[in-house]
Amino acid sequence: MKIALFVHCFFPAHYFGTEAYTLNLARELQALGHAPTVVSATFQGETRQKRLVESYDWQGIPVLSIDKNAVPHRDIAGTYDQPIMRWVHERILRQLQPDAVHVCHLINHTRALLDATAALGIPTFATLTDFYGFCLTNRLEAAHGGLCAGPNRTRSNCIACHLKAAAGQPGSGLLSRALGSPALRPLAAPALALAGRIRPAFQAGSLRPADIIRRPDVLREALAGYKEAIAPSTFLRDAYAANGFPAPLRLSHFGIDIDRSAKPPPPAPETLRLGYIGQLAAHKGVDILLSALKAAARPNLSLKIWGDEGQDAAYAGRLRTLAAGQPVQFEGTFMPERLAGIFADLDLLVIPSTWYENSPLILLQALATHTPVVVSDVAGLTEFIVPEVSGFAVPRGNTAALTALLARLADRPDAVHDMSPLTHYARTVRDMAADVVAMYAGHGLPSP
Repeated sequence: MKIALFVHCFFPAHYFGTEAYTLNLARELQALGHAPTVVSATFQGETRQKRLVESYDWQGIPVLSIDKNAVPHRDIAGTYDQPIMRWVHERILRQLQPDAVHVCHLINHTRALLDATAALGIPTFATLTDFYGFCLTNRLEAAHGGLCAGPNRTRSNCIACHLKAAAGQPGSGLLSRALGSPALRPLAAPALALAGRIRPAFQAGSLRPADIIRRPDVLREALAGYKEAIAPSTFLRDAYAANGFPAPLRLSHFGIDIDRSAKPPPPAPETLRLGYIGQLAAHKGVDILLSALKAAARPNLSLKIWGDEGQDAAYAGRLRTLAAGQPVQFEGTFMPERLAGIFADLDLLVIPSTWYENSPLILLQALATHTPVVVSDVAGLTEFIVPEVSGFAVPRGNTAALTALLARLADRPDAVHDMSPLTHYARTVRDMAADVVAMYAGHGLPSP
């Protein structure tokens, strides 16, 4: 069966969780006798491609990449509903003639992809890897810093998130900074929401509030085109259901293929080697980890940080400042095949995120390599650990709580080392792909 896997970006330029999921799924589908093709994109603002659609091969998987510089979005509406993309998708789909389309992320493709698959009568499925389908920022984090349940009735909370983000952009104007300030934002967001409902064409500077107000409904209408969608965590499944997801939802945890050998004995049992692996961005909470490490003041604690400092240079600079004088090393990025070896040299992985998260692969990879974890107490993380057996949970964004935990663990490093044999995650990529194939078969699609 020919399957087109649509994802917002892909290897080699992008290699985080959704991209890795797409690659692993493509490989396993290929091994099962299917013929997958990945359809990806170059973000507008990245280096231009030579052609609108370019093809290449990545580790035996054929890839098509759409250059969004050639078809850029020009407003907020274009980030979720970009009609010009429909003809691009129809051209690609007529070329590929897939038996099924599987959407791993709609960013860059927008609802135009689902309009195209509906027009061509192609059965379409999805894996939901974040909250894009109903959340403007994809993170379910409210403008005031708390967690969010989704768009409210007037969408004023979504407008508040946009105002906050716009105010923080480099070169933002005086009006943008004023409306996005903590003092004015709670007043400005409801006012803009009201203006957008009364007059859909109303604009405040470059912001058309109606674009944000319409977003959840426009996407919900389009997502009804899915035959079925997979959610990789109970929390994400329930969050989509609570926000009116219009298609059947299937729970299927991510699968991990990694060396599951027992962790070697620590070279210095009296020490704890901490690690952070992931994006160096504010919502990941690495600054909280560095502050807690300093406050814990335990000489037997050390920390290694892996991540791209170029992703957010200002935030990375802040992390460097916080790390000064501490036993902290910045390790940059690495090729995926090194991951098992990196975990072998860690005693504890810390994921101090300030947003919900959603079954991050790095968490599952840590557990699979018998590496205990410390996570924020959000459902997308905690549902995968057994407290005090395979990991620990601390209140999200609470530096004092993380400090106290690190100090306690540093005083009993043997207890952490003893957790390693009890820490595991057995599910493989083949298990994950079997669920996907079963989903296809449940809708009458053929086996290879």
